[in-house]
Amino acid sequence: MAKIKVKQVRSQINRTERQKRTLIALGIKKMQQEVIHEDTPQILGMVHAIRHLLTVEEVK
Repeated sequence: MAKIKVKQVRSQINRTERQKRTLIALGIKKMQQEVIHEDTPQILGMVHAIRHLLTVEEVK
C-alpha cells in the first residue's frame, strides 16, 4: 500500500466538533504537525472530510 503524509495547515478554532474529532482521529494535535498513514479508504475519507484544513502528499 502507498503511504500519505498529512499536515495541518489551518486552525481548528471555530470548526465543528466533528471536524475536530476527525483531526484527533488522524493523530494531529497541533498546527504544522505531520503524520504518515497508509492510503486506505477510511483514511482517505477522513482526509476528504477536512481537506480544507490539511495538505496531503504521497510518500515514496
